[in-house]
Amino acid sequence: MKVLQFREAIAEAMSEEMRRDESVYLLGEEVAEYNGAYKASKGMLDEFGAKRVIDTPIAELGFSGIAVGSAMNGNRPIVEYMTFNFSLVGIDQIINNAAKIRQMSGGQFNCPIVFRGPTGSAGQLAATHSQAFENWYANTPGLKVVVPSTPYDAKGLLKAAIRDDDPVIFMESEQMYGDKGEVPEGEYILPIGVADVKKEGTDVTVVSFGKIIKEAFKAADILDREGISVEIIDLRTVRPMDFDTIFNSVKKTNRLVILEEAWPFASVSSEITYQVQENVFDYLDAPIQRITTADTPAPFSPVLLKEWLPNADDVVKAVKKVLYKQ
Repeated sequence: MKVLQFREAIAEAMSEEMRRDESVYLLGEEVAEYNGAYKASKGMLDEFGAKRVIDTPIAELGFSGIAVGSAMNGNRPIVEYMTFNFSLVGIDQIINNAAKIRQMSGGQFNCPIVFRGPTGSAGQLAATHSQAFENWYANTPGLKVVVPSTPYDAKGLLKAAIRDDDPVIFMESEQMYGDKGEVPEGEYILPIGVADVKKEGTDVTVVSFGKIIKEAFKAADILDREGISVEIIDLRTVRPMDFDTIFNSVKKTNRLVILEEAWPFASVSSEITYQVQENVFDYLDAPIQRITTADTPAPFSPVLLKEWLPNADDVVKAVKKVLYKQ
């Protein structure tokens, strides 16, 4: 095993796939000359040249549409957004073309494309640059939505996404690009749609994904010292979602807390809550608790931002609530 930063795992996945398949290429703002806004494509321009690592204008609608047309004609583009907040400029191409073209063409066209970049809050970036859109894109039939939390998962899932014949939304975090983790020396691919039990436990199940899952691990350390055993499930993929792993864990622990960095209304945690009560209600010994951001636009003030985001203390309180220990 070797140790890579999250950004290095992303770059390695893209480079390996570009060496393997000449139809794979990368485009987006600052991906080439600047080595990526977050250095997630460092060295790729030197290796693959300007025809396969392409700097674009600040025009997300335009380069998203070019990439969709390219995918329909046999290529496998990777579109990098500097942030998924900017994907809203190109969302018509993602939802009305990439996601629907297979059905609308009666199977004559598919769209093997990856849209990737950071999601959620990244500190003091204020209301228009701190939004999480996992539930937006997961609401769209035809799209797969992947949100890894470790370098290992990021590399294996990105390689799977690039090889997938359907469009994949691949969401990262500006605050995770420097995270380090072990990654195998040889090639490996992780299947899309399979969750990972990151920590075994017996008293309560905590489900999360993306960078906010770090708060679940902090909370689990606190609770372990109090004799409370927490099982942590990392979804890794929001759509398709691995409900069976969640159900099996709830059958064991009989309690569920869901942690998500997004607004509460119509969220990913809302769907998980519905599916659990529909399928394994009889195993629940307490009402499901979910933890989200506050239901307001993200603030700029660091004091307010700390209150807006979920944290480990919130998880500890929710776990004790489902265990009736408050």
